[in-house]
Amino acid sequence: MSIRDWPAAERPRERLLEHGAGSLSDSELLAIFLRTGLPGKSAVDLARHLLTQFGSLRLLLEADQDAFSKQMGLGPAKFAQLQAAQEMSKRHLAERSRQKPALENPQVVRDYLKAMLRHEPHEVFGCLFLDSKHQVLNFEALFRGSIDNTSVHPREVVKRALANNAAAVILTGYGVNSSVSLG
Repeated sequence: MSIRDWPAAERPRERLLEHGAGSLSDSELLAIFLRTGLPGKSAVDLARHLLTQFGSLRLLLEADQDAFSKQMGLGPAKFAQLQAAQEMSKRHLAERSRQKPALENPQVVRDYLKAMLRHEPHEVFGCLFLDSKHQVLNFEALFRGSIDNTSVHPREVVKRALANNAAAVILTGYGVNSSVSLG
């Protein structure tokens, strides 16, 4: 059955407009992005299939072009659209955090850092440089490591903090099994 035949209250696009994007499931959000399904499969059915194939929305979003384009209903154009949407989201979050008066609490910092680093396949050590009012000056991923280890050189952190004229620094080690060693 086509989504057009569904009751309006059950259609993903209408629900998004009525209740906001947060009210939708991953498959419904992906269905809106896909716009159309395949013969015999609605966009929601296709989205559910893709999420099952990749294992999660995150893994789908992080897939390389080859793995992404091998799936039925996806190709280079959709991959380019998805990459553009992800980059817009990343830039929006970065700009939003720069416009806020300050990083107000640990959750805001965590959300910002997740958005900046979630795509990284290996361990990353990064620094969030702040001014005296705790506004974001810059974020830099300073060291990249193996799948489970990153070596950090404190003198480089200090150099970058001085170069950014930072009054405060938030350090982050990000990865599946983060293990940061100071060298």
